[in-house]
Amino acid sequence: MDKFNRDLLVLFKEKSNPQAIEHEVELLHELLFYVEKIDNLVTVYEVININKYKISSNKKLVRETLGNKILKPFVFLNNKN
Repeated sequence: MDKFNRDLLVLFKEKSNPQAIEHEVELLHELLFYVEKIDNLVTVYEVININKYKISSNKKLVRETLGNKILKPFVFLNNKN
């Protein structure tokens, strides 16, 4: 598993040692690695296209839309959660 360079803010109720903090950050990184996979993302998003008056959960369309760097006007990605 590759390590990503990301900024995480980890808050603790009690003062912790650096090893505990590093362990928590590693666990968060591992969790985010699996959650951010494209197969998981296409399951939880839908595409809302106001131009065509359509809402689609088609995995192929969601995957293509997620791959676009710039969305067309009035095309939205909506999280189903």
